[in-house]
Amino acid sequence: MKTLITGGAGFIGSAVINKLQKENHEIFVIDNLSFGKREFISVPDSHFFTIDIRDKEKIDLAFAQIQPDVVIHLAAVHFIPYCNQHPYESSDINIRGTTHILQACKTQKVKKLFFASTAAVYPIYDEAVTEKHPTGPLDIYGLSKLTGEHLCNEFHLMTGTPTIICRFFNAFGPNETNPHLIPEIQNQVNSGMRKINLGNLTPKRDFIHTSDMANAVSTLLQKVNSGIDTFNLGRGIEYAVTDIVDAFSEELGEKIEIEVDPARVRKVERMHLLADVSKLKSIGWEPLIGINEGIKTLIEK
Repeated sequence: MKTLITGGAGFIGSAVINKLQKENHEIFVIDNLSFGKREFISVPDSHFFTIDIRDKEKIDLAFAQIQPDVVIHLAAVHFIPYCNQHPYESSDINIRGTTHILQACKTQKVKKLFFASTAAVYPIYDEAVTEKHPTGPLDIYGLSKLTGEHLCNEFHLMTGTPTIICRFFNAFGPNETNPHLIPEIQNQVNSGMRKINLGNLTPKRDFIHTSDMANAVSTLLQKVNSGIDTFNLGRGIEYAVTDIVDAFSEELGEKIEIEVDPARVRKVERMHLLADVSKLKSIGWEPLIGINEGIKTLIEK
């Protein structure tokens, strides 16, 4: 099984590669290393292509050389503050880049496509969201990913290729490359700080460990063999920022104080983002790593 992963040297990609290598996938990676790091993954240089997905000619050449059976499309700009500050660049990568990947998949007649979407396609809801909840992105990132979903639908209609759309909620774990909440706390705590600077404290998020995400990707690749389908990928548990800090305190054995940094406070913020993952669980997947267990792996004692 030749499996090509775009963005494979990144945060989630490195966990997915580790999982699929254990299942004897022959892994190929396309990554421009703008966020990911080559040392995160163990693949031969002959299987690693340093390419920007906006470069259609190089993408086409790589696909022709690899001739993948499965494509897992993770490459994107996904840090929301960066996307908001660089809307053209983010849209160009997330939309035009995705178009190039899908065109190459069509040309090479891949057998299965996995597209990483996001919970940011949903508007504000106070309850857990199912895949049937109406979409309504609040920001350029969510909008670009929803456009990617529409492109995947068109790709499936044109080719009949089994297509999986997976809406990722808030990931955490090793190899994070963006200053999201948990790595921000991790970096400050590991540098010795016990009074940390954070932004909004009241929003609640559904945090899922990247190893659980990798298991979900593997399950979906095994179980979805026809049609096109959409799945939420979260843990189904909501945590406030203060809950995360408390978990760090508990695992560290020391009290951590919080100081709100006005520069970090988002002016537009949703209070809840919680996944209903019953659809994913119905095909045999279960999350295994709790928040405390996951945070324990991030603390340097």
